[in-house]
Order: sequence, then C-alpha cells, then structure tokens
Amino acid sequence: MERVDAVDDDGTQESATAGLKPAGTGDGAAAGTAVAGTVAGTGTAVADTGTGSAGGISSGASAEAALAAEPESADDTESGVAAEPEEGAEPEATPTLAEVLLAAEELWPESLAEEWDKVGLVTGRPRDPVSRIMFAVDPTLEVVSEAIAWGADLLVTHHPLLLKGVNSVAATTGKGQVIHSLIESGCALLTVHTNGDSAVGGVSDVLADALGLVEVEPLMPSALGLPEEGIGRVGQLPTLETLGDFAQRVFEMLPAVASGVRVAGDSTGLVRRVAVCGGAGDGLFDAVRASRADVYVTADLRHHPASEAREGAVNGRPYLVDLSHWASEWLWLPAAAMALENVLTDQGYAVELAVSQTNSDPWDFILTPGLGA
Repeated sequence: MERVDAVDDDGTQESATAGLKPAGTGDGAAAGTAVAGTVAGTGTAVADTGTGSAGGISSGASAEAALAAEPESADDTESGVAAEPEEGAEPEATPTLAEVLLAAEELWPESLAEEWDKVGLVTGRPRDPVSRIMFAVDPTLEVVSEAIAWGADLLVTHHPLLLKGVNSVAATTGKGQVIHSLIESGCALLTVHTNGDSAVGGVSDVLADALGLVEVEPLMPSALGLPEEGIGRVGQLPTLETLGDFAQRVFEMLPAVASGVRVAGDSTGLVRRVAVCGGAGDGLFDAVRASRADVYVTADLRHHPASEAREGAVNGRPYLVDLSHWASEWLWLPAAAMALENVLTDQGYAVELAVSQTNSDPWDFILTPGLGA
C-alpha cells in the first residue's frame, strides 16, 4: 500500500487525500475508481473475495477487555501470533483481532471518546486472525456487502452501528441484517468515532491538513488527552483568500455528493483564520467565536444554530461553510488506514487495507433555483 497519510514522528501530517475520491453522484469533485483492482490513488489492494473470522457481539469493549473475556482454546496457538521478525526481514505474521485492537487503541484511544459515544469492538472474536481490513464512514448494508465481497476480516467504521440500545438484532431490521451479515461472513466490526475525531491525525486534523492550515490547535481541547488532542481544529491559512475562492477549494477537495457545499457570507470577504470540525459541528459555535475564526467549516448545520450564528456575527464573521457529513469524514479514511498499517508493520505484522468506495451520503439529487434570463 502506497503512503497516503500518516502521522510522522514529529506529530505532523502528510496530505490526507492524495487524489483519492470515492465513486459517487452529485455536483462535487470527480469521483474515483470503484472497488476493483486498487483503491484509486493509493495502491491499496482490492482483490478477490476471501473469508474471515467468525463473529460475536460486543457492545463496544476495549481491546484489553475483549482479549481477557475470550476463553482460552487449543486453537489459540494457531491464531496467527508469531515471534518478532528478525531485523531487516519482511513482516509476515498475521495479527489476531486482539492485536489489531491494541494497535487501534494506540492511534485512537477510547478514553478520547465523548461520554455519550459507543466505540470499540461490535462483532468479532479477539483470537481470530485478521489479514484484510476495510475502512468506511458508515456500517450500512451496502458498505458491509462491499467489505464481505472483498474478503475483509475486519471493517472499521467511523460511525457506530449501535449508538442507541436495541432489544433485538433479528434480521428483520436493517441493523439486524448488518450484524447477521458480519457474523455469518466472519467479518468483525470496530467503531472509531469521537476518539477518531479527537486524536492526533484524526478527522479534523486531516481536514485542516487538506485545507493547508498552519499553526493548528484543537478547537475544544480534550480534558483527558494531550494538548494537541480534542474536538475540531483551528489554524491559519498561509495567505489571505476570499471566501468565494476558499469555498471553491473546499468544494474541489471533497468527494462528489448531491448536496455540494453551502456557504453563508460575503463571497468577496477575506479569510485567514479557519475553524474546522468534520461531521456535525453546530454545537461548537461558542468555541468558534472564542477562536476568532474568520470562517467555520463543518457539516450538518441546522437552521436555527446557523441563523443565530449569523445574527451574532461580528463584521459578518465567522462565515459558514456547510459540508456533507459523510464527505467531511471520508477524507480521514485513507489517513486512518495508512496509520494503522504503519503501526502493524512496525510490530511485524502484514495486512491488506482498503478504503470503501461506497458513497453512503443519504441524498441522491438536489433541486436549486435557476439563474433566469
């Protein structure tokens, strides 16, 4: 897998997008190659369908807890755990799911998740081997089918499947069908949600990097994390830009979606200080105002919070740039896949990784007023 994005030793990030675009419809930037051969622009293999590990259900246990809860078995000695490779040797060992969970915890600590969130392992047996991992934003039926067809042993999604409690996982519901498909095909499911938002190299870091921001810091620092961890990011553009030019750049870097990009503000107004939050961010307006950002880039801006933000703006700022929720978080997937591969490779393991090419944005088309004659 070619390098797409990773956190360097000094904590900085390389380009998050590297030309990757998922297949999709709408009025955004050009869509990328669908799943066949390689994921566009990365060299990530997408090969013939294989089979994975048998599944189980967990409400989101940590890696250590999941491993401890799994009963010992004579098969454990054949679970893919191998001795450390000799120095200079190519990694050949296949990690177990438990070992992948420990690597994920190193990158996206569950302690960074918001209190209301449900992150961690959802299905899968910790002792089973994992040779293929797919990343996606949503654990939808279409995404799960894509992962199974590729032969994934593990699907890592940003959004939780079981954020709210359920009384049944019967296959008569969409979520029940997802769980049955995962378990029956032997594909584990891991959720990396707000812990992936807050972590270094997380969703908002990738968005800030794609925009070329410098002097980046958390918009809302994490109470339990490092100084550079937290929800959202705020930083500086290298040079002044008009809001119109800035919004055009945002539009062009995102995967194609029907809703495009919505903008509130004077298109000729100048911007330099930028606040970003991948995913729904209209609960952060107090922090945005405190950061003195000229423009706020986020997703899912609702009518009342957006209207109140405009009413309370000083000299029209912060301007607002509203994105598709899915598109704003999809940019993180290549970076996350590369970061996980780097950690596993350092530990002597070899895995194949892929980024889902399924566009799970819920909207298919949009109607807008014509300009008229």
